[in-house]
This record gives sequence, C-alpha cells and structure tokens, in this order.
Amino acid sequence: MNRHDAEQLDAQDPLAPLRQHFHLPEGLVYLDGNSLGALPKATPDRVRRTIKQEWGQDLIGSWNTAGWIDMPRRLGDRIAPWIGARAGEVLVADSTSVNLYKVLHAALQLQQGQRKRVVSERSNFPTDNYIAQSVARAHGSELVLVDTPEDIPSLLDERCAVLMLTHVNYRSGRMHDMGLLTRWAQQAGALAVWDLAHSAGAVPVDLLGSAADFAVGCGYKYLNGGPGAPAFVWAHPRHQGQVWQPLTGWLGHAAPFAFTPDYQPAPGIQQYQCGTPPILALAALESALDVFDIARQLGGMSAIRAKSVALTEAFIAAVDAALPQVRVESPRASAQRGSQVALSLPAEVDTYAVMQALISRGVVGDFRDGEPPLLRFGFTPLYTRHTDVVDAVAALQDVLTSGDWQAPGFQRKGKVT
Repeated sequence: MNRHDAEQLDAQDPLAPLRQHFHLPEGLVYLDGNSLGALPKATPDRVRRTIKQEWGQDLIGSWNTAGWIDMPRRLGDRIAPWIGARAGEVLVADSTSVNLYKVLHAALQLQQGQRKRVVSERSNFPTDNYIAQSVARAHGSELVLVDTPEDIPSLLDERCAVLMLTHVNYRSGRMHDMGLLTRWAQQAGALAVWDLAHSAGAVPVDLLGSAADFAVGCGYKYLNGGPGAPAFVWAHPRHQGQVWQPLTGWLGHAAPFAFTPDYQPAPGIQQYQCGTPPILALAALESALDVFDIARQLGGMSAIRAKSVALTEAFIAAVDAALPQVRVESPRASAQRGSQVALSLPAEVDTYAVMQALISRGVVGDFRDGEPPLLRFGFTPLYTRHTDVVDAVAALQDVLTSGDWQAPGFQRKGKVT
C-alpha cells in the first residue's frame, strides 16, 4: 500500500469524522493509544465546567444537582454495551488493579475454599499476576502460571478455582477466545475472570454471551479517559448477593447516608464501589464516552473492529514488504489479534533506542522489555488513519537503515519506558 492508496482508504473510511473530535498534534503519528488514549477536544471544557461551575459555584450541592453521586453507575451504563453487558451491571470505580482484587476475592469466596488454584499466563500484565498472587495467599491458595496459551486446558481440573486472563495480551496483542475458554473453565468447575484493559473500545466483547463470571478494565487506553482514568468492574448477575467483595467501603453500603455502624452490602454491582468517586477524573471519562455515542451512529463496534483489522493487516503487510529483518510477534490471523501489533528486531539492535529514534521523528509507539524486547504499536480506530500506517513503517525503515538509533541520546532510559 502506497501513500496514495492510504489516502483513498482514509477518504472512504466511515469512521473518519471521529478524528476531528481528538486533539492530535500536527505532524504526529500517534500509535500508542493502547497505553494512553488521545485527548478528546471536548474534555478540557467538560472538566473546566466541573471545576468552575459544579465545584466552584455549586459546591457540595453538586452531589445532587450535577448528579455526582450517580456518575459511577451512569458511566458504567455507557460502557456496558461496548463490553456485552446491560445497564445496571457495570460500575466505574477505582483502578483496574483494585477492581481485580475485589473480583478475585469474590470468586475465591464463591469457591468456598474447595479449590486452591488461580490459573493465569506468565506473560500476563504483571500487576494482574501480582494482585492474583496476593489474593491467593490470603485465601491459602496458589497462583499457577502457564508459559503458552496452549497450556491452559491442562490446568483446568478439580484444583482450579479461577481462570484469570487478559482478553488481549498486552505484549503480543494475542486475543483469547473468551467464550471458549470461559466454557472450558466452567465445565471444570472454575470461574472465569477477564481483564479487558486492551479490549474495551477497540474489539468486540460479549461478557453475557460468553457467560463470563467477572470482568475489569481501564478507562485510559482505547476509551480515552485520560491518564489514570478510573477503571470499571462487572460481575455476572448470577453472582450478585452471593458474597461480599473485600473492600467494604461506605458507598458500597445498602444505605450509605444512614451512617449505621455495621456494613450491609448494596444490591447488585453497587456493592463493588468503595470510597468517594473522583469526580474530576469521571468528568474527563464521561466526555470521552461522548465520542463513542457518535461512533455508534457511524457503524458502532462492527465498524470499529473492521477498521482495526484493516489497519493492523496493512501495517503487518507493510512491515513484511519493507523490513524483512523485522519479526511480527503478534498473531497474523486477525481473529486472534487485538488492535495492536508487536515487532521484534535482530538481537544486535537496541529495541528501546529504535523506539526513541522513531519518537524523535514524530512516530509514537512504545517499548516493552522482555524476551524478546518489543516495539509495540496500537491502532485506535477512532482516530488512527491508513496514512499513519504508511508513515510509521517508512520512519521505522529509515531509522533501521540509517542506524540513527545508535546515537547516544536514544539509549538513555527515563523512569517510564
């Protein structure tokens, strides 16, 4: 695909109008929305209104007049259709790690100590495994990690209490078959917990259709809610009222403003709220979700997924054609791939330095250490263009051919890599 072809595809793209709703610096190719989504243009005004009017003028009255108290549920209802859930089943609160702690604890409670294993992948995002290790220890259980997805079925036996997986792997972009793995886990008597951090807003998710047990996800990647945006949590309705989640804060109480000394859990997903919601952060996320309302009118998730597949396939094809020394580490079958592509380089090439050289040229992806170290490129269908694909591969080719990545400044690592 040459640049003229890419321009033609962009002109025909049904989602092209969505790009105008984001602030993207001129000349920048931003392929890191799988780490931090771009800023929606409406967000500063929305947050400013929350600060100046709702907080500055109306003060504490805004818990009622501006509906602050209902924001976690209101935003959850807006996320629900994008992850295959219903209104009233999703809550926006806390971080992905905290929500994962809640649902893993609940899942192990449901198993009543009869099973002692939480099964996950060694390549899972580390915080998920750290949280799982902590919760398992508290329950006298153990975390067992597999080296490859193909090893998962062998551990779904009478010892397995919970299968905990990230729907799209953060390194490789490999996407699990949620329905199949959930079914296998439940047939073995285990519960299925899913992390949707790299799925929500970019690929189809059907929690109810898959009969999953619990799910969590973040608001700052493909949902574009801003750095550290609140996360979301979902529990299948069949589990509501069966157990308590462990962080029994006041807003998860059945009657928080009764101020009784003993805890009584709220019905449904409300129990999974803990403390006072971060209103400024929720306002930013609410503004970002407005873009998804527009996307629904332009084809919804079907159009988003179609564009995601087209962008990633075009990127892989361009890399294959221009860079034979580069290895595509993401699955080549689109049904097994999320909305990102990971590349590895020859051993003698400093992968981190190559990404820094790319960024200096205005192409922003990211680096993930490990074996092998990876260049990672995320394709956010709401604002990424086909011309971005062409320009990114051309820049990567130039960096590798010129050897510019060897400049000393590109090897210095910051705190965040």
